[in-house]
Amino acid sequence: MKVYLISMGTGVLIGLVYALLKVRSPAPPAIALIGLLGMLAGEQLISQVARHAAAAPPGSHSVGAQPQR
Repeated sequence: MKVYLISMGTGVLIGLVYALLKVRSPAPPAIALIGLLGMLAGEQLISQVARHAAAAPPGSHSVGAQPQR
């Protein structure tokens, strides 16, 4: 949770600096938000795949595995 608060605080700080300097964001807001959403989805996808791979029994997800006799 602490990381999220630091990230939010940093974003607000940068937003304030941009407003004080009267600088526009380098990316249109909609495109920036879609990009952030994509980053978050990718991060979550990797986390889920890693958790799934760690929870699977050894050899259950290997390619070309031979059936047990």
